[in-house]
Amino acid sequence: MSTKDIIQIEGGNFYQNQTRILSAVNFQLDQGAFIYLIGKTGSGKSTFLKTLYAALPFTEGIGRVAGFDLKKINRNNVHLLRLSLGIIFQDFNLLDDRTVFENLHFVLQSTGWKDKKKMQLRIAEVLEDVGLSGMAGKMPNALSGGEKQRLVIARAIINSPQIILADEPTGNLDPETALEILDLLIRLNSQKNSAVILATHHLGLIDHFPNNIYECTNGLLVQR
Repeated sequence: MSTKDIIQIEGGNFYQNQTRILSAVNFQLDQGAFIYLIGKTGSGKSTFLKTLYAALPFTEGIGRVAGFDLKKINRNNVHLLRLSLGIIFQDFNLLDDRTVFENLHFVLQSTGWKDKKKMQLRIAEVLEDVGLSGMAGKMPNALSGGEKQRLVIARAIINSPQIILADEPTGNLDPETALEILDLLIRLNSQKNSAVILATHHLGLIDHFPNNIYECTNGLLVQR
């Protein structure tokens, strides 16, 4: 693994429920890179991402993410890996009974933050980063779809991750809002130097901001 590679997969096989989904994967991601991950539904995009953040086991091949050996990740240390990752889900997965502020405060508490003032400042900072200043007291059900996704992104970046893994982050959004979310991810990639893997079936997004493309197809991960 070179000093620039923050993800390195060599000869990796990726499984979902003991079924091999992707075979012989070779993949490197440099610090600060931005790539698209495309492919039909069921082609392996989510399996690939879930394995990178250790929601699925990696047992075959070489796999390193943010300095962690995926084969050695277990329940006792997976939280350390995920401190280096920002994970963005299509379905938001917000705490609907807590305010915007409380959703973010929960993440900080869960990841070891103690100083109340620093926590408040960090929450204010990320809300400004994602364009949600002034909304700390709102409940998630009072937010639009785009605002909810901005909150999800705020949650993902609150611990300044090396890598953002975005699984269909625009899948539930209208085209205009989807472009706004893409522009936000591009800006965060540029300003914060977080590498981004964006899984999408919206190929129009790629035309808006061309970059490196990997495709899950016929059980392989290939660069286009």
